[in-house]
Amino acid sequence: MTTFTDPAFEEFAGKTALVTGAARGVGKETVRLLHSRGARVVAVDQRQEVVELPEEFAGVRPLIGDVTREETARRAVREAVAAFGGLDVLVNNAGRTLNKPITQTTAEDWDTVMAVNARGSFLFAREAFGAMKERGGGAIVSTGSYVCTVALPEGAAYSASKGALAQLTKVLAVEGGPLGIRANIVAAGVIETDFLDTFRSDSREYLASFADAQPLGRVARPEEIAEVLCFLVSPRAGFVTGAVVAADGGFTAM
Repeated sequence: MTTFTDPAFEEFAGKTALVTGAARGVGKETVRLLHSRGARVVAVDQRQEVVELPEEFAGVRPLIGDVTREETARRAVREAVAAFGGLDVLVNNAGRTLNKPITQTTAEDWDTVMAVNARGSFLFAREAFGAMKERGGGAIVSTGSYVCTVALPEGAAYSASKGALAQLTKVLAVEGGPLGIRANIVAAGVIETDFLDTFRSDSREYLASFADAQPLGRVARPEEIAEVLCFLVSPRAGFVTGAVVAADGGFTAM
């Protein structure tokens, strides 16, 4: 008998997955896991690096696009259907963060963060719903944050966007249930990635410095969050929907 740690474990064989924010970090690790477990993957990112993914993961279909634009979501779903015959899995991973006091947060800051984290996820989920309905069901998971359940200073826009994403997930679960579509969100803790590289050159080192704030004494590795995302869209989580699943090293347990 194979297990999920075995190379022969292909629980996504015959399934098609769409991953946003796929070029780096958690998104890239999610592409790797889905691909290694048999999925055919459409990988979306606005970074040019996404076109390099097929060099590592044969057969992955890269697509460069801005997730806040309706046409990007439509193109991505059309690509999945045209190339692989349908869509079974959506991983809404693209995200943007911001750390500013409320008095220094501009309307543009607010709109930019909300556009990626909430609007983008809504657009992709909406387009995926149609394709999954035709397929007879599917699974959607989003990369959220523990700030969708707790408040941290200097995070008005980011926290609000992840809170919106958590509520969107619950609506997707309720509307999707009769269609065989599940939806969940991972409330991730601090992850050592280059997520902050748009405004910090030391993103990984800075994020790793929060280790002592977690009961586990360290921050997450990208592959650990990817593993939770993949579990939630797998048959092993067949009765899990509408859930906010914490993967935060115990931070919200304190």
